[in-house]
Amino acid sequence: MKNLNKFYKRKEIQRLGAENGLDARLFHQAFISFRKYIMESSSVSADLHIILNDICCGAGHVDDLFPFFLRHAKQIFPMLDCMDDLRKISDLRLPPNWYPEARAIQRKIIFHAGPTNSGKTYHAIQRFLTAKSGIYCGPLKLLAHEIFQKSNAANVPCDLVTGEERVYATEDARQASHIACTIEMCSTNTPYEVAVIDEIQMIRDPARGWAWTRALLGLCAEEIHVCGESAAIDLVTELMYTTGEEVEVRNYKRLTPLTVLDYALESLDNLQPGDCIVCFSKNDIYSVSRQIEARGLECAVIYGSLPPGTKLEQAKKFNDPNDPCKILVATDAIGMGLNLCIKRIIFNSIVKPTVNEKGEKEIDSITTSQALQIAGRAGRFGSSFKQGEVTTMHRDDLLQLKEILSESVPPVKAAGLHPTPEQIEMFAYHLPDATLSNLIDIFVSLSQVDGLYFVCNIDDFKFLADMIQHIPLNLRSRYVFCTAPLNRKEPFVCTTLLKFARQFSRNEPLTFDWLCRHTKWPLAPPKNIKELVHLEAVHDVFDLYLWLSYRFMDMFPDAALVRDIQKKLDDIIQIGVCNITKLIRASQSGERRGKSLRAYRSATRQEDLKSHGRGSLANRLLREGLLTQEMLRQLESEWQDQHRSGRYGLNPCPDSV
Repeated sequence: MKNLNKFYKRKEIQRLGAENGLDARLFHQAFISFRKYIMESSSVSADLHIILNDICCGAGHVDDLFPFFLRHAKQIFPMLDCMDDLRKISDLRLPPNWYPEARAIQRKIIFHAGPTNSGKTYHAIQRFLTAKSGIYCGPLKLLAHEIFQKSNAANVPCDLVTGEERVYATEDARQASHIACTIEMCSTNTPYEVAVIDEIQMIRDPARGWAWTRALLGLCAEEIHVCGESAAIDLVTELMYTTGEEVEVRNYKRLTPLTVLDYALESLDNLQPGDCIVCFSKNDIYSVSRQIEARGLECAVIYGSLPPGTKLEQAKKFNDPNDPCKILVATDAIGMGLNLCIKRIIFNSIVKPTVNEKGEKEIDSITTSQALQIAGRAGRFGSSFKQGEVTTMHRDDLLQLKEILSESVPPVKAAGLHPTPEQIEMFAYHLPDATLSNLIDIFVSLSQVDGLYFVCNIDDFKFLADMIQHIPLNLRSRYVFCTAPLNRKEPFVCTTLLKFARQFSRNEPLTFDWLCRHTKWPLAPPKNIKELVHLEAVHDVFDLYLWLSYRFMDMFPDAALVRDIQKKLDDIIQIGVCNITKLIRASQSGERRGKSLRAYRSATRQEDLKSHGRGSLANRLLREGLLTQEMLRQLESEWQDQHRSGRYGLNPCPDSV
């Protein structure tokens, strides 16, 4: 054991291990297995036995164990035999070379830089509308839908492409020359005159950044108009330097003034028309909205998990000057994709739960970028408020908010990357027995990136890969299922994906009737918050069906019918959100009733226990109609007879204890 541990600690051995593909983690795992094999085997090969004997007798050196160690390591890590090939496949140091069509033309890159409400996206879209052909790439369905509507209203036929559907501008379903899409759906093979990439700073996003990198490097357009924070200028310039393309920067200033107030709101009694309270949790949304309506005020509610249609309806209600609803309660979901007439942004808190690069949940103060994005929604150009204001709910938070807003946004340092299905298929060819989750792990551990890039967080992908690992699917289908956009914290949605995959593997189409049975459609308006949350999960299930139908049309054949009931469900959810205060009240009274019932049952049990006799239980059974006086007399007589004969063993004798 001493000699084996000495072998493990030798720097020369660790270096030899690294040269043969064993990084620190794999080296450690291989050594633990090797040591266990030697210490617990009843016999080892003759040559290894001789070497071990020589070392223990002082006639050999521990380094002589390395060939045997490496042979053992290759048995438990088969990829070590094809490490050179795997390293080549996972070499991510030259992403521009992945897009030969884009490299074949000289593209003009124009960066429209500025804060929220500075008109940067407006100017890029104007160029998009005047081009012979164009593509708009946005981070949200709502933004893509807005450009789709705006373009068609300006008599520029434009299709809409999201992960769930394609909507054609013309009735004959011919492809239009302009497309508005969510960024993951952009084509890098189709030539365009103009491309617009919105919110470019999201290239640093730990989960979705790869989509912006792909669009920036791969879009095949004569002009690429990039919109976003100035913090991304240097990175975009450096990335374009590697493609041999120059970047023209156009800076914009905010169109309306934004003032940070010197006082906090402190009480909801101080609310004014046009106020928006920003919360970072659903519980805070529920609490604040109830307190507002308790004061006789109406409020609109917007948060991330609401369907797009409900968000738009709530925004419309808040923006309508003739509607009595003048207060908005929202999460940072208002930061993008909605045009809102807000006079004053009020941060209910400046602390937000986030997920770090390792996938761990953290609670920290909002970043300068987040604060500016949200605060910038106040006093929007063209709205009824000519200037915006921002403050906090609590006095203690105001000073910190001022400090956050006064800091400059740190520069975006790196762009996200993600392994492609083709790369994973090549890995699988070399490692046919590895699971998809293991393939991804090995890919990430071997991948090489230069300083301009990072590999995006793949925890959600691995979670889904592990969840459906037992289901027999080919690798490409498995990969598609694992890239499905869903919230893994929603058990109902995850369970549904599992059922989809299982039925898909049996080659049984997922029909409209099957989906209705699974979701218990039709559904009624929610009576409490729990039911509202479930309806939101069902909406996500319909989204998931549509997303999969876009990729497996024959196996998910009823997309049109599902889209129809999804719109009806959106209307039902809208009813729930409009009555959200009643739902909260119902949930809270239900909790109180539950607590009272539990307390009553507990007290009754305590009472029964204290009595130690038949009286209290008998009385309760009589009250509940489970016993009659006649039955009670008969039971009493039987109990006395049985007690005398000792058949129930109620008074055991001492020596039987």
